[in-house]
Amino acid sequence: MASAIPHYTLNDGNQLPQIGFGTYPLTGDEGTKAIVSAIENGYRLLDTAVNYGNEEEVGQAVRQSGIARENIAITTKIPGRHHEYDHATRSVEDSLRRLGLDYIDLVLIHWPNPSVGKYREAWRALIDLRERDLVRSIGVSNFTEQHLDDIIRDSGVTPAVNQIELHPYFPQAETRAVHANLGIQTESWSPLGKRSAPFDQRPVTDAAEAHGVGPSQVILRWQLQLGALPLPKSANPERQRENLDVFEFELSEQQMAAISGLARRDGRLFGGDPNVHEEM
Repeated sequence: MASAIPHYTLNDGNQLPQIGFGTYPLTGDEGTKAIVSAIENGYRLLDTAVNYGNEEEVGQAVRQSGIARENIAITTKIPGRHHEYDHATRSVEDSLRRLGLDYIDLVLIHWPNPSVGKYREAWRALIDLRERDLVRSIGVSNFTEQHLDDIIRDSGVTPAVNQIELHPYFPQAETRAVHANLGIQTESWSPLGKRSAPFDQRPVTDAAEAHGVGPSQVILRWQLQLGALPLPKSANPERQRENLDVFEFELSEQQMAAISGLARRDGRLFGGDPNVHEEM
C-alpha cells in the first residue's frame, strides 16, 4: 500500500505522501502499538507535536517498525511557549532528542498566538534550523493570510505547508486559494470532522453507495481532490487500512460540490479561530 500512495511536491522540492497519520492523542505503550500498526498498514507520514506529548512514542514506533528511517516522514510542531528565537531553536533540538532522530522532515509553528506576537521569531529560527540540516522542510499551522504575509515579508521565505482545520463542515475555500497562490501545501487536521463527522449526510452516503466505499473514504477522497493532505487518526488497524484505500475511485464534480455544500458559516469544531485562540 505504501508504494501506491502518491506524493505532493512542496515548494522547497521535498515530497510528502498525500495522506498522513495523525498521532494525537496516542501515548504510552498502546499509543506506540497503534503507530506501529499504522506504519505496517502503509502510512509513511506521521504527524506529532510537542504538545501531543508523544514524540518519544513516535520515534519508538519508527524503530520498532523496521522500515528505514528515510522512508518515513515525520512532522512535529513548536508550541506557543517556545516562540522566542532561542526557545524555538531549543524546542526543535529537544524534539530531535525525544524522537531519537538526526533530522525532522517537517517542523511547523503550531499556532500563531498573535497576542504574544513572536511567531516571526519562531519562523526565523526554523529557517536557521533548516540551514543547519536539522529540519528538511518548514511550515506553519493555523496561520491566516495575514500571519502568512507577516512571516513572508519579514523573512522572504514562504512556508512549505500550512496545516489547518479542514473538513466538509469547514472547507476553508478562501484559505486554500491563498495557499494555491503562494505555493503552500494545505494539510488538514481533523479531516473527517471528529465527533461531528458528516458520515450520515446525504452527499456523503450517496457517494459512498455509488462507489462501494465507506463514508470516511468518501471524505478523504474529497480532501485529496481539493488538493489537501489529510491526516486521519485511528488506533484501529482495519480503519487505518480503510483510510488509506482511497486512490482507486474518483468523485464526480457533482459529488465534490455536494460535499463542499455541507459547509457551515463557522463549522469549526471548537471555535479555534487563529486570531484569538492560543495554545501555549
